[in-house]
Amino acid sequence: MTAVTIALLHPGDMGSAIGACAVRRGHRVLCALQGRSEATHRRAAAAGLQDAGSLESALEQASVVLSVCPPHGALHLARRVAGCGFRGLFVDANAIAPATARMAARIIEDAGGAFVDGGIVGAPPQPGKPGRIYLSGARAAEVMQLFEGSDLNAVDMAGAVGKASAFKACFASWTKGTWALLASIYAAAQAEGVDDALRAQWSQSHPDLLKQLDAPSLNPAKAWRWISEMEEIALTYKSTGLPEGFFLTAAQLYRRLEQYKDDSTQPSIAKVAAQLRKPL
Repeated sequence: MTAVTIALLHPGDMGSAIGACAVRRGHRVLCALQGRSEATHRRAAAAGLQDAGSLESALEQASVVLSVCPPHGALHLARRVAGCGFRGLFVDANAIAPATARMAARIIEDAGGAFVDGGIVGAPPQPGKPGRIYLSGARAAEVMQLFEGSDLNAVDMAGAVGKASAFKACFASWTKGTWALLASIYAAAQAEGVDDALRAQWSQSHPDLLKQLDAPSLNPAKAWRWISEMEEIALTYKSTGLPEGFFLTAAQLYRRLEQYKDDSTQPSIAKVAAQLRKPL
């Protein structure tokens, strides 16, 4: 394996964990921490990432860019990287629709760079608890080699840009979409005063749903970034001729939970249901 220099944009919980996987593989991983929070600085340092200061400085030194940001920032970040004249390999690992991924690819390729589409599933990877990233695009195999033998299992889907994003959208439709659906059902039951009856019935017919209602959850703390992910999933469905309304509604539900950003208490569905009924 030949070590490379990677510009990781940006080191949030997922990004820093993936960056740490690359560092443990012997790669040099840079990030641009100019203007970033103290928490981001701490995450980057703990992951072994090096601060290049500015985006421009990181791009000057890197041959690979790994974009891991909230979905609503994916195109903006691609435009910034392209505007800096980056001509290396750009890996977009964001939860975006296939159409958005293809748009990002055009931005990068028109500037002289190469593009690989990525879709991350599961929790941030760590030793003993590997994560997984699905890849598509002509140079997906190169990205696989970067993480070979690490705690990030890379899968080449052997398809064009958009395939990995489509897979991610379908996967997240279930994991995040059904959580929003269950939360909205319980909120409506509370509003009509039938929540106790619903719980009693579910205890007999669907006990797993009852467990999910009361289980501590990290989802509310992540709701702020899942708003745009639901919108990207809606675009995925619309592009295939399917109705997109359910996921636009899911985006509205997650928007009502924005106040839980970075909340470490892991509130259950039962505890946040009342918040879902409050208008924005």
